Amino acid sequence: MKMQRLWQEETAGLHLRLIVARALLAPLPPYVGGRLRATLLRAAGFCIGRGTILWGTPTLTGSGDITRQLSIGRECWLNLGVLINLGARVHIGDRVALGHQVMILTDSHPIGRPERRAGPVFARPVRIGNGAWLGTRALVLPGVEIGAGAVVAAGAVVIQNIPPHTLVGGVPARILRKLSTGKEE
Repeated sequence: MKMQRLWQEETAGLHLRLIVARALLAPLPPYVGGRLRATLLRAAGFCIGRGTILWGTPTLTGSGDITRQLSIGRECWLNLGVLINLGARVHIGDRVALGHQVMILTDSHPIGRPERRAGPVFARPVRIGNGAWLGTRALVLPGVEIGAGAVVAAGAVVIQNIPPHTLVGGVPARILRKLSTGKEE
């Protein structure tokens, strides 16, 4: 019984359909087969909208049925090195662009006691609104909502919600300016 429990704990992050999809995609060089990547991940059970292009295969982590934790809208662009942690739900709206090495994290730890500062794992969902753009190496932490049409500058660390049509940057990310909504006269 102990060995069975250990086996289950140690293999909780093993996703056979994702492994098969990655093996089929492995021969493709970067920037080749972007729609094919989306199609194979869709076949593996992920919800990925039509017209979405994956310039590289994203790293998807989490335990359990991670296919239910991710939804990517239509006509999105995900560049090379994107990592999405699926300890909780991640919703990416339509026409969202993720730059190189963007990280979206849903798992974290509270500050714990002195003998182990990283407390027990907790997970919070992340939501990225339609038309948002996350620049290269942007980091989105658990529980954050990024509004529609927002832009996160390269290297920014997003620790709190970002209003729609806002440019943010820095560590931690702060509002740099409001952006046009395209509806102004």
